[in-house]
Amino acid sequence: MIEVENVHKSFGDSHILKGISTSFEQGKTNLIIGQSGSGKTVFLKCLLGLFQPEEGNIVYNGQNYSELKLDEQRNLRQEMGMVFQGSALFDSMTVEGNVKFPLEMFTKQSKSEMNDRVDFVLKRVNLSDAHEKYPSEISGGMQKRVAIARAIVMNPKYLFCDEPNSGLDPKTAILIDNLIQEITREYNITTVINTHDMNSVMEIGEKIIFLKNGFKEWEGTNKEIFKTDNEAVTNFVYSSELFKKVRQMYLEERN
Repeated sequence: MIEVENVHKSFGDSHILKGISTSFEQGKTNLIIGQSGSGKTVFLKCLLGLFQPEEGNIVYNGQNYSELKLDEQRNLRQEMGMVFQGSALFDSMTVEGNVKFPLEMFTKQSKSEMNDRVDFVLKRVNLSDAHEKYPSEISGGMQKRVAIARAIVMNPKYLFCDEPNSGLDPKTAILIDNLIQEITREYNITTVINTHDMNSVMEIGEKIIFLKNGFKEWEGTNKEIFKTDNEAVTNFVYSSELFKKVRQMYLEERN
């Protein structure tokens, strides 16, 4: 679990995060949503330890990040996996090399141990036959699965995903959503996803944080978001006619 207590973050005169308090539950997919400029990316980078808030605390399973020594912070960050928006794979490395990279950088495992671990995570994301391929030789969806394999190869306690469905077709995006949710539950990871994809919100939003202008405007589940009367949330989530119809159908069924 990650507990966030009254977090503020500014850059010069720009006050980006304004007293955010929430929690992200272990074994669940926790989503951060909001319009551009709402503070989502800055918030995610604070959770990753890349930005240090001026006020407030971020506590990881009882460990207050701001109170840890530098080596303790470094050890904690090694318990975090990250899936970047553009996958961020190394073009000059094979799929196997990309996934193995964190093990080579941060562990003292033997070559055989690393190979076994890489084989395991690639099999888990259904890429058993892609070891020797290069990123340019595989599809965007496969690249995203490689990024997920690399993110979990160190067996992290925390998984962070920045727009994991960016650039993917709807069918592939659903597959990636389902894979992330399956891995989260299977390994009991605390997963935090920064997204603007409303399909993700509806499908895997077990906990949703909605940010607006640096404030936490609303939080709840994908079931509760259908019922909320918060105007800012409904304007954001139901900006398309499709989702307006889906919500109306849901409310009619409830009645």
